[in-house]
Amino acid sequence: MPVLLILLWPLERLNTGILSVGRVIAMLALAIMVCLILGQIFWRYALNDAPNWTEEGARFGMLWLVGLMAPLAYRQGGFVAIDMLERALPRLLAALLTLVLLAISLWVLIIAWDKGLNNHVDSLSGRGCSSSLRWPFGIEIGKCKAKFANQYQYAALWVGVNLLILVNVELILRQFITLLGGGDRLTRLSTDDMAGAD
Repeated sequence: MPVLLILLWPLERLNTGILSVGRVIAMLALAIMVCLILGQIFWRYALNDAPNWTEEGARFGMLWLVGLMAPLAYRQGGFVAIDMLERALPRLLAALLTLVLLAISLWVLIIAWDKGLNNHVDSLSGRGCSSSLRWPFGIEIGKCKAKFANQYQYAALWVGVNLLILVNVELILRQFITLLGGGDRLTRLSTDDMAGAD
């Protein structure tokens, strides 16, 4: 168990740091997304015409919001869970079931990692250019020049899956430590300011 605690400590600190920064970026993305949507509504009804880039900009913010907040919700138990079987089982069997489910989740996330990279970020559509979203002030970057590269939007899925994998590995280590009787030595992950899936 001491080896598992030594492995867990840096991963726990890494996840805490990355997810804290991700939470701030996600809140900023949410604020920008809301402003773009409200601006689009205003322009459409007040001026009878809305800039076409506002919708794609809002979608960009939403993708990154989900990619950065899903790992935090997963780590704190904020996803919907059906735990009737787990509650009905004895403590040891419930802990083993949780470990098996975390292992299956890791397997699915590794498949999603490959799909996110090869089917989205590094695909024909991912290498394409945005239809309406452009860099401000006429800045030209990369092959898309003034237009925004689609890879910046599609990378949200891949980054989110990377963070989910890190969180899942941490949860697996925590579950092993709990099974070995060291659960009282672990720090609590869930916070009271985030609604759970109770």
